[in-house]
Amino acid sequence: MAATKKKKIKNIIPENTFLFETAWEVCNQVGGIYTVIRSKVPSVINKWGKDNYCLIGPYFADQAEAHFDPATDFSSPIGKAVLKMQERGFDVHYGQWIVSGRPNVVLFNPYSVFDKLGEIKHFLREDYHISIPEGDELLDKVVAFGFQVKEFFEYLCLTGFCNGDVIAHFHEWMACLPIPAIRKGNLNIKTVFTTHATLLGRYLAMNDPGFYDHLSLYNWEVEAARFNVKPIAEIERASAHGAHVFTTVSDITGQECTHLLGRTPDLILPNGLNIERFDALHEIQNQHVQIKEQIHNFVMGHFFQSYPFDLDKTIYFFTSGRYEYQNKGYDLTLEALARLNYKMQKANVDMTVVTFFITRQPFYSFNPDVLQSKAQIEDVKLVCEEIKEQVGKRLYTHITTAEGPYEFPDLRAMVDDYLRLKLRRNIQSWKSNQLPKVVTHTLKDDANDDILNFLRTSNLVNNRHDKVKIVYHPDFISTSNPLFKMDYTQFVRGCHLGIFPSMYEPWGYTPLECLASGLPSVTSELAGFGDYVVNNIPDHDEQGMYIINRKGRDFNEVAEDLANEMFDFVNLSRRERVALRYKCEESSQHFDWSNLGKFYDDAYNLVVKH
Repeated sequence: MAATKKKKIKNIIPENTFLFETAWEVCNQVGGIYTVIRSKVPSVINKWGKDNYCLIGPYFADQAEAHFDPATDFSSPIGKAVLKMQERGFDVHYGQWIVSGRPNVVLFNPYSVFDKLGEIKHFLREDYHISIPEGDELLDKVVAFGFQVKEFFEYLCLTGFCNGDVIAHFHEWMACLPIPAIRKGNLNIKTVFTTHATLLGRYLAMNDPGFYDHLSLYNWEVEAARFNVKPIAEIERASAHGAHVFTTVSDITGQECTHLLGRTPDLILPNGLNIERFDALHEIQNQHVQIKEQIHNFVMGHFFQSYPFDLDKTIYFFTSGRYEYQNKGYDLTLEALARLNYKMQKANVDMTVVTFFITRQPFYSFNPDVLQSKAQIEDVKLVCEEIKEQVGKRLYTHITTAEGPYEFPDLRAMVDDYLRLKLRRNIQSWKSNQLPKVVTHTLKDDANDDILNFLRTSNLVNNRHDKVKIVYHPDFISTSNPLFKMDYTQFVRGCHLGIFPSMYEPWGYTPLECLASGLPSVTSELAGFGDYVVNNIPDHDEQGMYIINRKGRDFNEVAEDLANEMFDFVNLSRRERVALRYKCEESSQHFDWSNLGKFYDDAYNLVVKH
């Protein structure tokens, strides 16, 4: 597989064409678009070559330090254009993005034209009926960035660069403002716009459980004003209507675009991953076991000070993503877990499920009790290591120097009293009569947190008799995290099942990342990924892609379905879970950009015909 990826793929992209790809998250890690663009780069360069492809993004010094390598050679047409832009006073940077493939990038500092914002906003209002309010820093940065990108393309066309076929592909509302200007200026540039979600749709879904049923009834202007996102909706609509080819990431988001943006997408461009980056091949089970041991260490420190359970009969579920209680399906996941807890108790299932909620909520600090418990169990472990070393040396000496018939010695006599006392004191200070904490941090608004309030109401608070335990971690996992000491990708490998039954999710990378890590997951057909799986992957359940049907169904019905899916998974044998892990990893190859990149190729071939 790796060998074929190194060959340049021909005859599937337009010939003699230059491709620009513009996104707010080029060299600027903010959210999911960063993963889309970064992971796609190697396959794009494989097809287009480095000389016919360039990315455009914003320049922020703190991000650039980690992601950007400045150029020393400005002899290419792009390099010369950057130098000319710099002469005109623009703070523009040319170099390479420090990711696989090392693509060329042009980065514009939005702040460098803030003195022109009044004039820029005036023409946006006059020419495209886009009204940008004062005092919104993000919108100001978006407007300033879009203006500079437009000026860059205008200059390139003046130099004759656009005499050949040039495609400019824009991702999301924060990068798409140049599109109307390119059309108005009649520049010889073919434009593609991909919306990965509409901002108005996200807000509507958060506030209307019947969002998809009501799509045709919404008045976009009224709703955009109600949620105070009208400028963004105007940007999205102007770009969708101005682009030569308009695309989105899933059929389900396509419906949203039709009603909220007033244009049905020409093509669907599903999101992939660079699966090679996740490949573990025959090591996949070994890696799972090793990382699971690290999760065991956390669980022992967190739970065992109150009561123990059998780690050999413990499986780990997790859910993660932006804190959108209904959109991300956290409400459904919690209800299903409460039902799973009851089902396991009633069936007397001899297993324990520990479920991690990994999301981000405002907090003051780690809960001091959680940190203390972690530190105390590490002290216990250190004393045990001391005892092991002392006993090991003394046992060896005793056996090798003893005379007469062999007798196994009394090991207790080989441990010094001070170590026995030290161990006893450490264990006594670590043990607790309190229930294990549900949340690992001290939240800023504990009383109004939806996840916590559900757990309190349902009494799913880590009681000894609960078969389902909860760990709510309101921050992302990283190697600097003192509780886990691993990155998110490693954490995923150590778990057994991902749960993402979203009500609104234009695509959804989390179940795909699970699949690439050899982990089965549950998602819904209202997520773009789930919708794609249902329509393109036969027997997806057997490959670890479980899809819950949510559309138009009663919440309680769906919760029962999800609880039963979890219950069935809990009852799999270890051998069956291992076999499923390998099937997941194998199935993930379908979602590699070497396969899904063909949809982007279709868009580029379509746009050059305009």
